[in-house]
Amino acid sequence: MTKKTVIITGITGQDGAYLAQLLLRKNFKVIGLTRSCGNDNLNGLSYLGIKEKVILMPCDLLDISQIIKIIQQVKPAHIYNLAAQSSVSLSFQQPIGTFQLNTLSVFNLLEAIKTVDKTIRFYQASSSEMYGKVNDLPITENSILHPLSPYAIAKAAAHFTCIHYRESYKLYVSCGILFNHESYLRPNTFFVKKVIQESVRISKGATNVLKVGNIDIKRDFGYAPEYVEAMYLILEQEKPSDYLICSGQTISLREIIHYIFDKLNISHDLYQIDDQLYRPAEIENIYGDNTKAKQALGWVYNLDIFQTLDLLLKEEMENYTLIYQLS
Repeated sequence: MTKKTVIITGITGQDGAYLAQLLLRKNFKVIGLTRSCGNDNLNGLSYLGIKEKVILMPCDLLDISQIIKIIQQVKPAHIYNLAAQSSVSLSFQQPIGTFQLNTLSVFNLLEAIKTVDKTIRFYQASSSEMYGKVNDLPITENSILHPLSPYAIAKAAAHFTCIHYRESYKLYVSCGILFNHESYLRPNTFFVKKVIQESVRISKGATNVLKVGNIDIKRDFGYAPEYVEAMYLILEQEKPSDYLICSGQTISLREIIHYIFDKLNISHDLYQIDDQLYRPAEIENIYGDNTKAKQALGWVYNLDIFQTLDLLLKEEMENYTLIYQLS
């Protein structure tokens, strides 16, 4: 039987690498679109041992002609769109660039599918950040969107773009609305990775303080390798739809710091609040209801945040090196 071909945009990111690993296990031929095959960070793919097993192709997602050419060439059955400027903090510094990339790329991909092959199944990485100023918890697929950052605004626009193409042109377009999800491959600009990485360095004597912003906000955290399983299941359904992918639990950032510090026997005096790390606007508390994903997809997720933190800390410690210590 001929292998089905899938395209993953953003394959060099955390989710792209884990999704590529999963799809290779399921016998898909995986094409990864990158900004430039020579300059992209391939460390995640190398870490998972799949760098040589995926095919990387350079593509500017803001140039629809390049997308059309690649789709015509590789004839994918599925496209997973994970490419984005994904930092909320950076989006406040680069709002226009964030909006341009995170919305126009989606328009281009969907227009290319509509033009070349309407049978292609499309997955969009939507974000819980879209809900923003929350009135009722837990969040469900029907909750009102009130984004509080340029990143969230862009993701909301892209999300509604996907719904428009699904309803107006009958394309198979599904959105996975993912809440915070972590792994060893997460960049250290994200809170949990930063806390764990810096805490390990403090425990090893490589640094002496952890600086953080507002840590009294609460979030729903999960484990990225388990969340990409939901992405795969979403495109395997008979009909397209949108799903919340979350743990259904909430925890304050302060509790996370205390838990990791206690695990490493670090004094709570060794973290400092830095006002410069506060954002102009912040979601105070958010968590989701994953009932639809579990019932409709058969997605199994049983980890709590502390089990996730234990997994992350264990992997960080296992990969700690002298080079890392001195970086």
